[in-house]
Amino acid sequence: MTRRRLADLRTALAALDSTPGGLVRVREEVPARYGVSSRYARWAGVPAPPPTGPGPAVLFEQVTAESGEAGAVLMGLYGTRERAAGLLGLTPAELPRRLLDAVAAPVAPVPAADPAGWARTSYPPDLTRLPVPVLTDEDAGPYLTLGAVLATDPDTGVRNLSVHRMCVRGPDLLTIWMVPGRDLERAHRAARGRGEPLPVAVHLGPPPAVLLASTCPTSLVPPELDELAVAGALGGAAVELAPCRTVGAECVPQAEYVLEGELLAETLPENPDGPASTPEFLGYQGRAHPGLPVIRVTGITAREGAILQAVSGPGYEQSVLLGFGMEAAVIGRLRQLGAPVKAALSHTAGGGQLMMVIQWHAKRSAADDALVRDACETVLEDFRMVKLVLAVDEDVDVESDTDLWWAMTTRLQADADVVVLPDRYGFPLDPTQTPAYSKTVSADGRTAKAVFDCTVPFAQRERFRRVRFTGDGRSAPSPAPPPPAAPPPP
Repeated sequence: MTRRRLADLRTALAALDSTPGGLVRVREEVPARYGVSSRYARWAGVPAPPPTGPGPAVLFEQVTAESGEAGAVLMGLYGTRERAAGLLGLTPAELPRRLLDAVAAPVAPVPAADPAGWARTSYPPDLTRLPVPVLTDEDAGPYLTLGAVLATDPDTGVRNLSVHRMCVRGPDLLTIWMVPGRDLERAHRAARGRGEPLPVAVHLGPPPAVLLASTCPTSLVPPELDELAVAGALGGAAVELAPCRTVGAECVPQAEYVLEGELLAETLPENPDGPASTPEFLGYQGRAHPGLPVIRVTGITAREGAILQAVSGPGYEQSVLLGFGMEAAVIGRLRQLGAPVKAALSHTAGGGQLMMVIQWHAKRSAADDALVRDACETVLEDFRMVKLVLAVDEDVDVESDTDLWWAMTTRLQADADVVVLPDRYGFPLDPTQTPAYSKTVSADGRTAKAVFDCTVPFAQRERFRRVRFTGDGRSAPSPAPPPPAAPPPP
């Protein structure tokens, strides 16, 4: 029996190619340094600076690298919530719940049934041959902005797959920024304790289910759970793995590029020539770290005509990728509280992290007034990154900014419906989270948090009924049935 396989990046692009406006192909030659980012900026979306807005996926077919032949670069595949969820045959509202189901019933990865069936070419470990974009003239250099790093903790034997920013610091050297205390950093620390490098495989252009699983927060995917098992359940088929060719690590052979290497104990400055790194997801220029761990690349494998996938830093795409996992984690926490949550949306204006919209089912009694507000406060306390919670009723379209502002305008009184939690742990990349901005903040990375409760009090629900326009007496046509789900890949 033929094993069902995850849909890969090229399956997604083929589907978009047949959708009007889904994929733009830029066929003229474009330089990797500034050329990709400047042309993509109008489609990036906020937090990228205006004029910008959500747009199509963009495939730059001829991007020139520092050396070697021109290659393809893909931006914006996950640039709208609808498109990102649609890659898995889901709606934006369905994807967080599917993630919760995948965490509850993971599908373990399996060895590739026919590793030779994945045609991959080996290349020397020379990163200058790859069309890695440089986004601004302040940047420390070319950055891998969507590289999913797969490694196995030598102490626990658990795999971790996570996305990190990596700066090209030499033909075979990358610096990598890892959040302290997260899974990859712990695995690196365990390897250092053994006096060994940590073998890693950096994936560029993996299957959509794999990339979406790799961006999930620890609050959703605990350290003992393999993100690849979550990806298998999310995509409806086990992820296939193959051995790397130059290090003792595993890789997903469907990925467009795999950079094999070792995460070393040595460090290098991220930018020896200035203070900047590369644009952060909240829309501001990042600060370079004085010393970051180094990956020494030992080999590169690629599919024929490989496509290097990247993000622009700030923009809809990175916010969407970060947001779905956060939404799933928030829904899961509220379910534990017995709160009548209907949906959650990590708004792209907050980078998919700092602003959470929570939609509630119709209140069942006056007790739900307090339950909704207390549950929103719990989200602020339990999720460090979340700074603002906007609570709305089920008659508000959470995907419509205009409808959210309407609810803010007509269902909120600031003196009664805004709850402020002062001086909580936050996220230092938000430039307001510092004593230099607010005297109520005790240290960098601390912040005031707020609930904007735009839900209608139970006792006044009749006063807030939205109008429904009366028909003209003729029977209304039945709504069109939803389109059938996309058939599973062979």
